[in-house]
Amino acid sequence: MKNKILTLYFIILLTTVCLTSTCSFTQAAGEGQWITAYTIEDATTGQQLAVFDAAAGTNQSSPILPNTEIKVTFTVNVFAAGADTMKLTTGLSKSSTHTNGYWELQTDGYDLGSSYNPNSASTSFKWTLGTFDMALYGKVPNLATTTSAKSINPVILTSGSSGTPIDQITIQVTSSGLANFNTVYNKHESTLRSLISNGVDQGYVTIYTNVLNASKTIANAGDPNNAIALLNSLDQATAPAGSTMQALFLPVIGVTAAIAVVFLVLFLRTRGKLSYFNIVVEDQIKDLEGLTLRASKIDRAMSANLDSVKDRLKRLVGM
Repeated sequence: MKNKILTLYFIILLTTVCLTSTCSFTQAAGEGQWITAYTIEDATTGQQLAVFDAAAGTNQSSPILPNTEIKVTFTVNVFAAGADTMKLTTGLSKSSTHTNGYWELQTDGYDLGSSYNPNSASTSFKWTLGTFDMALYGKVPNLATTTSAKSINPVILTSGSSGTPIDQITIQVTSSGLANFNTVYNKHESTLRSLISNGVDQGYVTIYTNVLNASKTIANAGDPNNAIALLNSLDQATAPAGSTMQALFLPVIGVTAAIAVVFLVLFLRTRGKLSYFNIVVEDQIKDLEGLTLRASKIDRAMSANLDSVKDRLKRLVGM
């Protein structure tokens, strides 16, 4: 029985690694050499969404939803002289609430020159040594038709007429579904840290970790709803009190592992990789029949959960 569960662990882990290799998750970032600090906030509520400070080593961010009105306050350090102009460009749409254009210089005494136009999404300014603070107002583009995360640049700083980018601010824009997933994921990630600190059996920690990794892969690949459902399956399990109690909780770990397989198979079905996993699922159905019998002697509710999972697996493979 233990060998079966360990085999299932490895299957989930290998599948997660394979899927992860094709996906990425971009965080808000800036290079920090020219744009040395920035703060992004919801222009309507004032909620802070991201903060970066190269000197302090601060880089924190949260997902930003499409159509959000945001204010980006940033510091530009023009530390090298140049004979050309510099340019600021934004990937945001024009704000519907801020009527004074895109850009707002917040430093007195810094001369941007006559080419500076605060009402333009792309404006050049005089290349002058010094440091200035600028505020940008705009609306995050509508990406509601996609469920995967997208990266956009609210601020791009380029060098002169060549248009070579020398620094930029990057933010992650997500759908509401992916934002909901992040909330649920963070809760379970916190639970995992608590499990580890409390010395819960390593076998349980391993399966919990693998389910978290699988859920993130599925969400980033464009299916946050099934990713959330996979995370919610962890709520059905109870962490074993210690290694001496591990045997009593093997049926619960089996439930979580089986549900993980269900969602991974559903996810991979559209990618033409179902045949191998059908074999795995059919094998798990046989194991669940034995687990159900054992569970009925420990906990009737647990036994009912096992029956439910077994029925879902049977419907999945057409048994």
